[in-house]
Amino acid sequence: MRSSMLPGLCKLGCASNSAKPFFGSLSGARLRANGILTAYENKELSYFIRMEEQTMNNTPLVQLENVSRIYQQGKVQVAAVTEFSLKVQAGEFSVLCGPSGSGKTTILNLIGALDEPTLGKVRLEGRDLAELGRSGLARLRRDRIGFVFQSYNLNPVLTACENAEFVLALQNIPFAERRRRVMAVLAEVGMAELAERRPDELSGGQQQRVAIARAIVSHPAIVLADEPTANVDSATADAILDLMVKLNREQGITFLFSTHDQRVMDRAHRLIHLRDGRLERDEVRG
Repeated sequence: MRSSMLPGLCKLGCASNSAKPFFGSLSGARLRANGILTAYENKELSYFIRMEEQTMNNTPLVQLENVSRIYQQGKVQVAAVTEFSLKVQAGEFSVLCGPSGSGKTTILNLIGALDEPTLGKVRLEGRDLAELGRSGLARLRRDRIGFVFQSYNLNPVLTACENAEFVLALQNIPFAERRRRVMAVLAEVGMAELAERRPDELSGGQQQRVAIARAIVSHPAIVLADEPTANVDSATADAILDLMVKLNREQGITFLFSTHDQRVMDRAHRLIHLRDGRLERDEVRG
């Protein structure tokens, strides 16, 4: 990979479920004992075991407990989020919705460990983020959270393939393995034939597909998507959303969006309505 990297990408994490069919119903303990698993496959298997245990124990994937976020603007305090509580289970396809200024992006930033609450607790996979420290939070963002940004946030000097594999490189995954994983995910999002193109050679929709590939290639616990359809046309937005629905349905990837786009809300299993930084209502759909 080229040496020039966007600093913001160092906060990214990613995901995919390609290991699931490979392991099938085989016993992880037996595979380890027989020396069948590589160190990397061991890590993948541990991920699925942990997620299965979490589902069986009904532990929320994400939990916010009476969270408030207050910003100081000169002599004025501005409450972006006030006494907000939320639980998100693994496998959800949920949306934080509300008008501009309702606190949607702030909540995503708190869950994504990009910001800290003024009051209250944020937990991911049962862990209190406040107890992790700076290096622990960096590892959490790298390994457990995938991000899809409104403006894509692709590195302009890297190809689509190199952008998608960035987090795997940070995780020190061997080159051959990460390239195999990335090409499989790029094929899943319809970008395999454009893997060697740079962002300025891609349309907005194609760039967002690369961003989705980057967000799912390393098995994060959750993908956080902040207004992912804001900068693309209607047809592209529908295609991107259909792709995310497919990934959620077929691979069980957990998505949490912030949006006021009706197309995203129409596809959601759950709508978490916000107003003025507070929960207005929580609507679960069948």
